[in-house]
Amino acid sequence: MNIDDAAARLEALGNPTRLKIYRTLVRAGEEGLPVGKLQQRLDVAASTLSHHIKALVTVGLITQTREGVTLHCRANYPLMRGLIDFMVEECCAEGTCAPGGPVKLPREAA
Repeated sequence: MNIDDAAARLEALGNPTRLKIYRTLVRAGEEGLPVGKLQQRLDVAASTLSHHIKALVTVGLITQTREGVTLHCRANYPLMRGLIDFMVEECCAEGTCAPGGPVKLPREAA
């Protein structure tokens, strides 16, 4: 994955509604959810949901298939794993922790 693709995907997830949609689809597993059920779970207007789904599809984070009259959404797990891998691939490259070891992030100041 290159930096531009990663940035576009992270930007898409930077919107709270899109992040909720994506997390809901990730929780749904490989079978995903029909758009109607997704709309009910999130209590989002159909036009708003459509707009946000389109943004997630455009960057490849979710896929859609039509099953009869039902539009079905699924998280793109390989792409999600690729994005996560991209984020951690150089963890500790210039630091003192062991690459591949547990990543210990500093705690935020209270």
